[in-house]
Amino acid sequence: MSSNVTLPRLGQGMETGTIVRWLKSEGENVEKGEPLYELDTEKVTQEVEAEASGVLLKILAGEGEEIEVGKAIAVIGQEGEDISAESVDSADGEAEDPTKVTEEEAAEEGEPAPAREEEREQVREDEESAPEPEVPEQRQNGGRIKASPLARRIARERGIELSALRGTGPEGRIVAEDVERASATGAAGAPATAAAPAPTGEVEVVKLNQMRKTIARRMTEAWEAPAFQITMSADMSASIRLREALLAQVKEGGVRPTYSDILTKVVALALMRHRDVNAHFAGDSVQLFPTADIGIAVAVPHGLVVPVIAGCERLTIPEIAAARSDIVSRTREGKLRAEDLEGGTFTISNLGMYGVESFTAVLNPPQAGILAVGTIEERAVVVEGDLEIQPRMDMTLTIDHRSVDGATASEFLATVKSFLEEPGLAL
Repeated sequence: MSSNVTLPRLGQGMETGTIVRWLKSEGENVEKGEPLYELDTEKVTQEVEAEASGVLLKILAGEGEEIEVGKAIAVIGQEGEDISAESVDSADGEAEDPTKVTEEEAAEEGEPAPAREEEREQVREDEESAPEPEVPEQRQNGGRIKASPLARRIARERGIELSALRGTGPEGRIVAEDVERASATGAAGAPATAAAPAPTGEVEVVKLNQMRKTIARRMTEAWEAPAFQITMSADMSASIRLREALLAQVKEGGVRPTYSDILTKVVALALMRHRDVNAHFAGDSVQLFPTADIGIAVAVPHGLVVPVIAGCERLTIPEIAAARSDIVSRTREGKLRAEDLEGGTFTISNLGMYGVESFTAVLNPPQAGILAVGTIEERAVVVEGDLEIQPRMDMTLTIDHRSVDGATASEFLATVKSFLEEPGLAL
């Protein structure tokens, strides 16, 4: 007996999700626990496993389609099983309005979204009466050309028609390399004799994906908080020597500690001494946490993700380095789990690797504070009347004034500065 695959709730507050891509095609066998599709939520993109074994009889939600939690997105059953029209119609009726989906898809991908059965029949009739275009055969899924999200984005940016390409990926899927090759050879899908269109000067409208929508909403919430900033500069000479000593102990194939790892440890220890900063603002109360669960801001295409390393005050710097390497790799590979982003008590944002000297980071609500750090650079500093050249690093602390006052924030940042300048003080 067939069963509907519904969109699961993968985290607190999740109301909708977007199908990034199906990992199985209609007619393929599916085993329970096997990855079935990739889902983009407000926080992460992750693989979702099948909850039943059988054959993927029908896909009801196309790639790029935003679906509400609990709605049917596919049907799994036995091979050759007839899906009743009532169940399909019922599942289709749970999805969003097809006109709205088509508009969103057209704006985001430049391609038509999956149509309903009546619309598909009309499209087929129109296609039969129209001359068949001479393009390479391309396998489709639910009426959409099979292509990776990266391939779609590159094609959209370079004006390349995916329908004119032949995919070299699994089952004829178009991958980024196919689009790059077409761009290099000029095979952009338009007839070779057609003249290149003249620039129109029109404004390009790019729909926000789930991540950017979430960033926009949370940043708006952050700006509503009465925040203030304080800045200090630290002499990084001792931290540089500490890192060199740590690097000398790294075995072959081990993770090399970075200044961010040292900073994470130092901040965690400082938070344990100034617990008022290791806090969440909760309306009519402030929650003070017993452990330093630090979020590390990681840049990803078209967004920013803040995975959390829990209990940093208990970890050694090499252990923090290993945890950071793992979580950053999974962030950039799109393999984060929802729990990787939950429970952070404080955030660090480091733009030093981009040559940024100093900047102000926006709060990550409901956290009370976020520390922005810049690059380490040599500066002339007057020490007891003499001019010295020191490696200095600027730190800017943004604080929610509803949770923490200026004096407390200053004491916390001064502790971070002292630990960086003399790591032995943290013992």
